[in-house]
Amino acid sequence: MAEAGLFLAYAAIGTMAVAPIYFGSFSSLDRLKSAASKSRTSEKGHFAEFSDSEDEDEESEAVTAEDAYMFPVYGSAALFSMYVIFKYLNKDWVNFLLSGYFALLGVAALTQLGVRVVKGVTGVKLPLYHLNLVHHSKSVFDLRFTNLHLGMMGASMLCTAFYLYSKNWAVSNLFGLAFSFSAIILIRLDSFKSGMIMLAGLFVYDIFWVFGTEVMVSVAKNFDAPIKVVFPKDLFPAEGKLAFTMLGLGDIVVPGIFVALCLRFDRQRYLSSIGYAKDKALPRVLNNKHRGFGFPTPYFNACMAAYVAGLATTITVMHTFKAAQPALLYLSPACILAVVVTAVARGEVSAVFSYSEETKKDEDESAESTKEKAKAEDKAPVVHRYNLRNQGPAAGAGLTTPASAGELADDEQENVKLPRVLDEKVNPISEISDDGSEEAAAAAPATPVKGKKGKKSGSKAKAKK
Repeated sequence: MAEAGLFLAYAAIGTMAVAPIYFGSFSSLDRLKSAASKSRTSEKGHFAEFSDSEDEDEESEAVTAEDAYMFPVYGSAALFSMYVIFKYLNKDWVNFLLSGYFALLGVAALTQLGVRVVKGVTGVKLPLYHLNLVHHSKSVFDLRFTNLHLGMMGASMLCTAFYLYSKNWAVSNLFGLAFSFSAIILIRLDSFKSGMIMLAGLFVYDIFWVFGTEVMVSVAKNFDAPIKVVFPKDLFPAEGKLAFTMLGLGDIVVPGIFVALCLRFDRQRYLSSIGYAKDKALPRVLNNKHRGFGFPTPYFNACMAAYVAGLATTITVMHTFKAAQPALLYLSPACILAVVVTAVARGEVSAVFSYSEETKKDEDESAESTKEKAKAEDKAPVVHRYNLRNQGPAAGAGLTTPASAGELADDEQENVKLPRVLDEKVNPISEISDDGSEEAAAAAPATPVKGKKGKKSGSKAKAKK
């Protein structure tokens, strides 16, 4: 009976590990943008109107190769700090403070998970509310929510209060799943290179802290917060006290964001094959779907299967030797090899290692560059027709600058204030000249006009008239 309960615990742990990776990977896919959606957004204004808008996509944190190199360093510092804190300070007070901190995070994570589950099941489309804080024409805070968010936040707060009161292991698992799901959506690797560096570094990190020291196991046992998923080895123990088997959230999230990268790579390859572009209409094969359409997933399937196999190997070794195992010892090589072998088999090694996702920093730099270009165009000097007429032939050489009351009217329609063009001293000959240039008429010598009393100058002829 005890053996059966243990295998049930292993199955439950495996299910709780796979579920957030699978659903989190698909939730990390952004809504496709197109020329039509951009025009609709510009017509509606800056704010999205409904909860299925492309503006609803959450901001994510990109992990670059430089960040990946530092993962083991930061992780080691945090882990050892927690070990020292638990060793020399009151464990109950430390867990009290940590519980409060994770309670706040838990409300946000559970709310987001609940909203996604309800929307995924019902397909409900809700109006969006915006709370936006702007400073010097720049948005410094933007909160978007629906009535569903408010309802789920209330339920999450009740769930959090129950957890703080009872420390129930099932509710703790619910928080752990919500944290894992949210992390896989929000943390994105920018390339396979970054992902492999991260997995390789944490491979060494896990081996050292589990096999080389007691730090990892000690912190996991003393840390009374939802940073792991647990399941009783026996649901009805004879002694009355539950004993648990556990898996840390890091063993879910770290491989999970790599699996999610594989899925986004699969979609990008498919979109490239059908000719998708952000500034064009959606290809017909998508049936006007911005998300939720099917596409081949060879890399995702291979990496997901490798994760399951690596997790099964971890559990088997742990059960055989009756000792804690560093899961990343098996999960990291499994995920890396799955991608490399699939790429070699499909002849896409160069495509895999050259793939890179646009990070938030890249998007900001692109937007800033566009703004600077627009400002430069606005500041460009405008040469007006009136100015050309007054600058002489050299300034306006090669340009036709008609000067008439009709031209002045056009300028006034453009809301440009101009000095009076037509005055009493304008030579009428220049007004009706064939080339339409006042300067040419002014620069030409006076044309003699024959009158009754002999040769007269142009100005005198005008007086006689």
